[in-house]
Amino acid sequence: MKVSKELIFLNLGIIFMSTSGIFGRLISIKPELAIFYRCLLAAIMLFLFIRIRKLPYKNIVKDDKRFILLGGGLLAFHWVTYFYALSIHSIAIAILTLHTFPVMTAIFEPLILKTKFHSYHLLLAILVMIGIWIILPSFDIGDKLVLATLFGIVSALSYALRNIWTKKVMSRYNGSVMMFYQVFIAMVVLSPYLFFYESHFTTNDWIFIPCLAFVTTVLGHTLLVSSLKHYSAVTVSLISCIIPIYGVLWGVIFINEIPNSKTIIGGSLILLSFIVESYFSQRNYNLKKSIIINTKDLS
Repeated sequence: MKVSKELIFLNLGIIFMSTSGIFGRLISIKPELAIFYRCLLAAIMLFLFIRIRKLPYKNIVKDDKRFILLGGGLLAFHWVTYFYALSIHSIAIAILTLHTFPVMTAIFEPLILKTKFHSYHLLLAILVMIGIWIILPSFDIGDKLVLATLFGIVSALSYALRNIWTKKVMSRYNGSVMMFYQVFIAMVVLSPYLFFYESHFTTNDWIFIPCLAFVTTVLGHTLLVSSLKHYSAVTVSLISCIIPIYGVLWGVIFINEIPNSKTIIGGSLILLSFIVESYFSQRNYNLKKSIIINTKDLS
Protein backbone atom coordinates (compact mmCIF):
# COMPACT_ATOMS: atom_id res chain seq x y z
CA MET A 1 0.00 0.00 0.00
CA LYS A 2 1.43 3.34 -1.07
CA VAL A 3 1.79 5.75 1.82
CA SER A 4 0.62 9.31 1.12
CA LYS A 5 2.84 12.30 1.79
CA GLU A 6 0.04 13.67 4.00
CA LEU A 7 0.38 10.69 6.38
CA ILE A 8 4.17 11.03 6.35
CA PHE A 9 3.91 14.75 7.22
CA LEU A 10 1.42 13.99 10.00
CA ASN A 11 3.81 11.47 11.55
CA LEU A 12 6.75 13.87 11.27
CA GLY A 13 4.63 16.49 13.02
CA ILE A 14 3.89 14.01 15.79
CA ILE A 15 7.61 13.26 16.28
CA PHE A 16 8.38 16.98 16.52
CA MET A 17 5.46 17.54 18.92
CA SER A 18 6.66 14.74 21.19
CA THR A 19 9.63 16.92 22.20
CA SER A 20 7.39 19.24 24.23
CA GLY A 21 7.70 17.17 27.40
CA ILE A 22 11.49 17.15 27.55
CA PHE A 23 11.73 20.85 26.62
CA GLY A 24 9.04 21.71 29.18
CA ARG A 25 10.89 19.91 31.96
CA LEU A 26 14.15 21.68 31.13
CA ILE A 27 12.63 25.20 31.13
CA SER A 28 12.64 26.84 34.57
CA ILE A 29 10.46 29.98 34.26
CA LYS A 30 6.71 30.06 35.03
CA PRO A 31 4.52 28.14 32.52
CA GLU A 32 2.59 31.28 31.50
CA LEU A 33 5.84 33.09 30.65
CA ALA A 34 7.37 30.05 28.96
CA ILE A 35 4.33 29.73 26.71
CA PHE A 36 4.23 33.49 26.04
CA TYR A 37 7.83 33.49 24.79
CA ARG A 38 7.21 30.25 22.92
CA CYS A 39 4.31 31.89 21.10
CA LEU A 40 6.24 35.12 20.49
CA LEU A 41 9.15 33.31 18.83
CA ALA A 42 6.86 30.93 16.94
CA ALA A 43 4.73 33.83 15.65
CA ILE A 44 7.83 35.62 14.33
CA MET A 45 9.13 32.46 12.64
CA LEU A 46 5.76 31.65 11.10
CA PHE A 47 5.22 35.20 9.88
CA LEU A 48 8.62 35.24 8.17
CA PHE A 49 7.84 31.89 6.57
CA ILE A 50 4.44 33.14 5.38
CA ARG A 51 5.98 36.27 3.85
CA ILE A 52 8.81 34.34 2.18
CA ARG A 53 6.35 31.82 0.73
CA LYS A 54 3.94 34.67 -0.14
CA LEU A 55 1.05 32.81 1.46
CA PRO A 56 -2.28 34.68 1.71
CA TYR A 57 -2.96 35.55 5.34
CA LYS A 58 -5.18 38.63 5.36
CA ASN A 59 -8.37 37.22 3.88
CA ILE A 60 -10.13 35.76 6.91
CA VAL A 61 -13.79 34.87 6.43
CA LYS A 62 -15.86 36.90 8.88
CA ASP A 63 -17.73 33.90 10.28
CA ASP A 64 -14.41 32.08 10.87
CA LYS A 65 -12.94 34.74 13.15
CA ARG A 66 -14.68 33.55 16.30
CA PHE A 67 -13.49 29.98 15.73
CA ILE A 68 -9.89 31.13 15.17
CA LEU A 69 -10.04 33.29 18.30
CA LEU A 70 -11.47 30.39 20.29
CA GLY A 71 -8.80 28.05 18.91
CA GLY A 72 -6.02 30.43 19.94
CA GLY A 73 -7.43 30.84 23.43
CA LEU A 74 -7.82 27.08 23.86
CA LEU A 75 -4.29 26.54 22.59
CA ALA A 76 -2.90 28.91 25.24
CA PHE A 77 -4.91 27.18 27.98
CA HIS A 78 -3.84 23.74 26.75
CA TRP A 79 -0.13 24.62 26.73
CA VAL A 80 -0.14 26.36 30.12
CA THR A 81 -1.99 23.57 31.93
CA TYR A 82 0.26 20.98 30.28
CA PHE A 83 3.38 22.82 31.42
CA TYR A 84 1.99 23.04 34.95
CA ALA A 85 1.56 19.25 34.89
CA LEU A 86 5.19 18.94 33.71
CA SER A 87 6.44 21.28 36.44
CA ILE A 88 4.52 19.47 39.19
CA HIS A 89 5.35 15.87 38.29
CA SER A 90 7.08 13.67 35.72
CA ILE A 91 6.98 13.74 31.93
CA ALA A 92 5.12 10.41 32.00
CA ILE A 93 2.24 11.72 34.14
CA ALA A 94 1.90 14.94 32.12
CA ILE A 95 2.10 13.41 28.67
CA LEU A 96 -0.06 10.38 29.43
CA THR A 97 -2.89 12.30 31.07
CA LEU A 98 -2.75 14.78 28.20
CA HIS A 99 -3.29 11.91 25.81
CA THR A 100 -6.72 11.18 27.11
CA PHE A 101 -7.72 13.80 24.49
CA PRO A 102 -8.51 11.23 21.73
CA VAL A 103 -11.34 9.86 23.88
CA MET A 104 -12.66 13.38 24.39
CA THR A 105 -12.34 14.12 20.67
CA ALA A 106 -14.18 10.92 19.73
CA ILE A 107 -17.05 11.95 21.99
CA PHE A 108 -17.27 15.66 21.15
CA GLU A 109 -16.45 15.82 17.42
CA PRO A 110 -19.66 14.10 16.23
CA LEU A 111 -21.68 16.32 18.58
CA ILE A 112 -20.04 19.62 17.57
CA LEU A 113 -19.33 19.07 13.87
CA LYS A 114 -22.25 16.70 13.21
CA THR A 115 -19.90 14.14 11.66
CA LYS A 116 -20.49 10.42 11.40
CA PHE A 117 -19.66 8.44 14.51
CA HIS A 118 -17.43 5.41 13.85
CA SER A 119 -17.72 2.69 16.47
CA TYR A 120 -14.15 1.49 15.92
CA HIS A 121 -12.87 4.94 16.97
CA LEU A 122 -14.43 4.42 20.36
CA LEU A 123 -12.91 0.94 20.62
CA LEU A 124 -9.47 2.29 19.77
CA ALA A 125 -9.93 5.12 22.24
CA ILE A 126 -10.80 2.57 24.93
CA LEU A 127 -7.67 0.59 24.01
CA VAL A 128 -5.61 3.77 24.40
CA MET A 129 -7.21 4.46 27.78
CA ILE A 130 -6.36 0.93 28.98
CA GLY A 131 -2.77 1.46 27.84
CA ILE A 132 -2.55 4.77 29.70
CA TRP A 133 -4.14 3.25 32.80
CA ILE A 134 -1.52 0.49 32.82
CA ILE A 135 1.34 2.98 32.44
CA LEU A 136 0.19 5.34 35.20
CA PRO A 137 1.71 4.61 38.62
CA SER A 138 -0.49 3.29 41.38
CA PHE A 139 -2.47 5.95 43.24
CA ASP A 140 -1.00 5.70 46.71
CA ILE A 141 -1.33 9.31 46.12
CA GLY A 142 0.54 12.48 46.89
CA ASP A 143 -1.16 15.78 46.26
CA LYS A 144 1.30 16.64 43.49
CA LEU A 145 0.36 13.54 41.54
CA VAL A 146 -3.35 14.32 41.82
CA LEU A 147 -2.81 17.96 40.81
CA ALA A 148 -0.57 17.03 37.87
CA THR A 149 -3.17 14.51 36.69
CA LEU A 150 -5.94 17.11 36.87
CA PHE A 151 -3.85 19.63 34.93
CA GLY A 152 -3.13 16.96 32.32
CA ILE A 153 -6.81 16.11 31.89
CA VAL A 154 -7.85 19.77 31.64
CA SER A 155 -5.09 20.27 29.07
CA ALA A 156 -6.42 17.28 27.13
CA LEU A 157 -9.96 18.70 27.06
CA SER A 158 -8.85 22.11 25.82
CA TYR A 159 -6.64 20.48 23.18
CA ALA A 160 -9.46 18.25 21.92
CA LEU A 161 -11.84 21.22 21.63
CA ARG A 162 -9.17 23.32 19.89
CA ASN A 163 -8.65 20.60 17.27
CA ILE A 164 -12.37 20.24 16.66
CA TRP A 165 -13.02 23.98 16.26
CA THR A 166 -9.93 24.31 14.03
CA LYS A 167 -11.18 21.44 11.87
CA LYS A 168 -14.39 23.40 11.32
CA VAL A 169 -12.57 26.18 9.40
CA MET A 170 -9.25 24.54 8.41
CA SER A 171 -10.20 23.69 4.83
CA ARG A 172 -10.08 27.40 3.87
CA TYR A 173 -6.59 28.17 5.21
CA ASN A 174 -2.97 27.15 4.88
CA GLY A 175 -1.66 25.25 7.93
CA SER A 176 1.15 27.76 8.60
CA VAL A 177 -1.29 30.66 8.39
CA MET A 178 -3.72 29.02 10.81
CA MET A 179 -0.92 28.22 13.24
CA PHE A 180 0.37 31.81 13.02
CA TYR A 181 -3.03 33.22 13.96
CA GLN A 182 -3.47 30.79 16.84
CA VAL A 183 -0.02 31.32 18.40
CA PHE A 184 -0.42 35.10 17.98
CA ILE A 185 -3.78 34.99 19.78
CA ALA A 186 -2.28 32.77 22.50
CA MET A 187 0.58 35.26 22.90
CA VAL A 188 -1.88 38.15 23.34
CA VAL A 189 -3.95 36.15 25.84
CA LEU A 190 -0.86 35.43 27.95
CA SER A 191 0.80 38.86 27.67
CA PRO A 192 -0.74 40.23 30.94
CA TYR A 193 1.37 37.71 32.88
CA LEU A 194 4.46 39.75 31.94
CA PHE A 195 3.27 42.25 34.57
CA PHE A 196 2.75 39.61 37.28
CA TYR A 197 5.85 37.41 36.99
CA GLU A 198 9.53 38.27 36.67
CA SER A 199 11.51 36.51 33.94
CA HIS A 200 14.67 35.04 35.48
CA PHE A 201 16.15 33.18 32.53
CA THR A 202 18.68 30.39 33.03
CA THR A 203 21.05 29.08 30.37
CA ASN A 204 18.61 26.21 29.72
CA ASP A 205 15.78 28.69 29.14
CA TRP A 206 17.78 30.57 26.49
CA ILE A 207 18.41 27.27 24.70
CA PHE A 208 15.20 25.32 25.10
CA ILE A 209 12.52 28.01 24.67
CA PRO A 210 13.70 28.69 21.07
CA CYS A 211 13.88 24.91 20.51
CA LEU A 212 10.35 24.57 21.85
CA ALA A 213 9.16 27.40 19.59
CA PHE A 214 10.76 26.06 16.41
CA VAL A 215 10.78 22.25 16.72
CA THR A 216 7.61 21.61 18.70
CA THR A 217 5.46 24.57 17.66
CA VAL A 218 6.48 25.75 14.18
CA LEU A 219 7.31 22.33 12.76
CA GLY A 220 5.20 19.97 14.89
CA HIS A 221 1.96 21.89 15.35
CA THR A 222 1.96 23.32 11.81
CA LEU A 223 2.23 19.84 10.31
CA LEU A 224 -0.46 18.57 12.67
CA VAL A 225 -2.84 21.45 11.91
CA SER A 226 -2.25 21.00 8.17
CA SER A 227 -3.23 17.33 8.49
CA LEU A 228 -6.75 18.39 9.57
CA LYS A 229 -7.37 19.23 5.92
CA HIS A 230 -7.03 15.56 5.04
CA TYR A 231 -8.10 13.65 8.16
CA SER A 232 -10.77 14.06 10.82
CA ALA A 233 -9.88 15.44 14.22
CA VAL A 234 -10.59 11.99 15.68
CA THR A 235 -8.16 10.30 13.26
CA VAL A 236 -5.44 12.88 13.94
CA SER A 237 -6.01 12.51 17.68
CA LEU A 238 -5.79 8.72 17.65
CA ILE A 239 -2.68 8.65 15.46
CA SER A 240 -1.17 11.21 17.84
CA CYS A 241 -1.42 8.63 20.62
CA ILE A 242 2.07 7.49 19.62
CA ILE A 243 3.40 10.73 21.16
CA PRO A 244 3.68 9.31 24.72
CA ILE A 245 5.98 6.58 23.45
CA TYR A 246 8.21 9.12 21.73
CA GLY A 247 8.05 11.29 24.84
CA VAL A 248 9.25 8.40 27.01
CA LEU A 249 12.11 7.78 24.57
CA TRP A 250 13.22 11.43 24.78
CA GLY A 251 13.19 11.05 28.57
CA VAL A 252 15.38 7.94 28.34
CA ILE A 253 17.85 9.64 25.99
CA PHE A 254 18.16 13.04 27.69
CA ILE A 255 17.36 12.60 31.39
CA ASN A 256 17.78 8.84 31.82
CA GLU A 257 14.16 8.07 32.76
CA ILE A 258 14.03 4.33 32.14
CA PRO A 259 10.47 2.97 31.59
CA ASN A 260 9.34 0.08 33.77
CA SER A 261 7.46 -3.03 32.62
CA LYS A 262 4.05 -1.33 33.05
CA THR A 263 5.14 1.46 30.74
CA ILE A 264 6.26 -1.08 28.11
CA ILE A 265 2.98 -3.04 28.29
CA GLY A 266 0.77 0.06 28.22
CA GLY A 267 2.88 1.64 25.50
CA SER A 268 2.45 -1.50 23.38
CA LEU A 269 -1.35 -1.09 23.52
CA ILE A 270 -1.02 2.55 22.51
CA LEU A 271 1.29 1.53 19.66
CA LEU A 272 -1.25 -1.07 18.52
CA SER A 273 -4.01 1.55 18.33
CA PHE A 274 -1.66 3.82 16.37
CA ILE A 275 -0.93 1.08 13.80
CA VAL A 276 -4.61 0.16 13.39
CA GLU A 277 -5.74 3.78 13.03
CA SER A 278 -2.91 4.56 10.60
CA TYR A 279 -4.01 1.64 8.44
CA PHE A 280 -7.68 2.63 8.39
CA SER A 281 -6.98 6.33 7.84
CA GLN A 282 -4.62 5.52 4.96
CA ARG A 283 -7.15 3.12 3.42
CA ASN A 284 -9.94 5.68 3.67
CA TYR A 285 -7.69 8.38 2.18
CA ASN A 286 -6.75 6.14 -0.77
CA LEU A 287 -10.42 5.25 -1.29
CA LYS A 288 -11.49 8.92 -1.37
CA LYS A 289 -8.64 9.74 -3.76
CA SER A 290 -9.64 6.87 -6.04
CA ILE A 291 -13.28 8.04 -6.10
CA ILE A 292 -12.22 11.58 -7.02
CA ILE A 293 -9.96 10.31 -9.85
CA ASN A 294 -12.67 8.00 -11.19
CA THR A 295 -15.24 10.80 -11.07
CA LYS A 296 -12.91 13.07 -13.07
CA ASP A 297 -12.34 10.30 -15.61
CA LEU A 298 -16.08 9.80 -16.04
CA SER A 299 -16.64 13.51 -16.60
